[in-house]
Amino acid sequence: MVEKMDWKNGALGQKFIASFSGGKDSVLALYKAMKVGTAVGLIVMMEEEGKRSRSHGMPPELIRAQAHSIGLPVYTAAASWTDYEEVFTRLLEQAKNQGAELLVTGDLDMPAHGCWHDKVTKNAGLKLGMPLWEMDHKEVVEEFINLGFITIIVTVNLSLGMREDDLGRTLTHEYVQELEARGIDPCGEGGEFHTTVIDGPLFEHPIPVRKCTILTDGDYAFLPLELDQTADMGTL
Repeated sequence: MVEKMDWKNGALGQKFIASFSGGKDSVLALYKAMKVGTAVGLIVMMEEEGKRSRSHGMPPELIRAQAHSIGLPVYTAAASWTDYEEVFTRLLEQAKNQGAELLVTGDLDMPAHGCWHDKVTKNAGLKLGMPLWEMDHKEVVEEFINLGFITIIVTVNLSLGMREDDLGRTLTHEYVQELEARGIDPCGEGGEFHTTVIDGPLFEHPIPVRKCTILTDGDYAFLPLELDQTADMGTL
C-alpha cells in the first residue's frame, strides 16, 4: 500500500530520478521536487522503434531539447509493453548507481493498492515520491499556469468532449474555465488530453517547435510537434 509522503520533509536533500513525459504534470512534479531535492536525470520510455516516446508520442530530438533546457541528462530506452517493466526497472537501477534515492512521478490519482510505480521502485531499491498526489485537479493546473509554464495540447480524445480544434491551444485560466464548462477535467486525468511543455521557470530557454499536420486514429486526434532546428538553442 502506498503511504502519502510528507513531500517536502520526505524528499528534503535527497537525490531523485524523475519519470518524465514532457507534459504538464511531470514538469510540475519535477519543479516541486527540485525545490527540495537534487535531480540526477529524467526517465523517458520510448516505443519499440525508438522514434516516439511511449507516453506522449514525442520525438527524441524534442525530448533532448527539453532536457537540455532544464539542464538534466535523459535515461531513455525503447521497450514493448511486454518488457516495459523490466526495461524501466533497469533504468531505475542505473539512476540508483548515480546516487538516486527515490523516483519522482507526476501522478495525481494513484490507487491505494497495486500501484505500479510503488512496485518497481521497491524492486529497484528506491523510494517513491509523488508531489502532486491527491491534489485538487484544478489547483494543480492553476499552480502550473501561475508559475508561468506554457504547454500545448497535443493529443485529444474526441469521445470525451475534446475537439480537434483544441489541438495546439495553450493552457490558460480562461481555457481551463472553458474546459470545465464543457464538463472536462482541467487536468485531463480521464485521458481527455495530453500536453507538451515548451517554456517555464525550469527552462533556461523556450523550446522552439513546429506544429505538423493533425492526425486522427479512431477516437483520438494528434498534433505532432517537431523541434524547430533553425532556432539557436546551443548544442543539444
